[in-house]
Amino acid sequence: MQGVVQDRLADDTRMDAVTLHVRDLDLMTRYYRDALTLTELAVPDGLELPAGALRAETTVLGRGATPLVVLHRTRDLPAPGRGEAGLFHTAVLFDHEPGLAHALASVATTAPSTFIGSADHLVSQAFYFTDPEGNGVELYADRPRDAWAWDGEHVRMDTVFLDPNAFLGDHLTDAARDALATTDPDARAAATSAAGAGAVVGHVHLQVGDVRAARGFYVDTLGFAETASVPGALFVSAGGYHHHMAMNTWNSRGAGPRASTLGLGTVAITVPGADDLGSLRERLARAGVAVRDDGAVLRFDDPWRNAVEVRSAA
Repeated sequence: MQGVVQDRLADDTRMDAVTLHVRDLDLMTRYYRDALTLTELAVPDGLELPAGALRAETTVLGRGATPLVVLHRTRDLPAPGRGEAGLFHTAVLFDHEPGLAHALASVATTAPSTFIGSADHLVSQAFYFTDPEGNGVELYADRPRDAWAWDGEHVRMDTVFLDPNAFLGDHLTDAARDALATTDPDARAAATSAAGAGAVVGHVHLQVGDVRAARGFYVDTLGFAETASVPGALFVSAGGYHHHMAMNTWNSRGAGPRASTLGLGTVAITVPGADDLGSLRERLARAGVAVRDDGAVLRFDDPWRNAVEVRSAA
């Protein structure tokens, strides 16, 4: 009902493109395009650029018409320290396993040293990488929702060995395999198109200083629901997804607010309608969170100065 302040984010809430500050825009663009098989997209006219950033020094990459990663060249910022708050990884969710296998094989042939591991999480199958400037990336595909098991409001997740070679053997198509054997960029682009997999930002995983404070902000204020917790980490979502966001202290326990660094620029979230945005606006006001509000987008920081923006799909 219009005018009623809801305490939870709407079921159709989704994650949007993650913004990164990078030093070497050309190198990072090649990695996300040529290794991870994303496509360069036009920079939207309405994209808000960081102070001092230029449109010519911004690259948007995605799948189809969906932006997934926005790269801003920001030469003067230092690299973040391992123990600082910030990005743990951006997780790209593929529509199906053959599309994920194509991306995995592309990294294996283009930038194999960036692969750092893989895991079967029961709800998904995931492969992990570190981009050339140290930002974490996860590429994954979900198992069907009816295969997920729940204990009350918590979904069952685990970390089980996943053999990347076996995954490729099961899911990599012959056409993708043949095309990836060439260095011809047109052939690689054709293979990406033939794979036919859309992709979205499935979740964003952050490093924070304290799990209890993260729960207070992301659950009690933003309105996500807690879906899982393990020592040093919290997982939250909207609409019964396994997780749209996660926060851990595995490397960053006790970290304070971030300094300005390379790496994470903005975490973007989209809610279904104006009423959902209005309810969040009220929750943030009640919690005393400082907000930049232009009527269409709410921009604010979490307790560690990770920048978040929320807009309405409508």
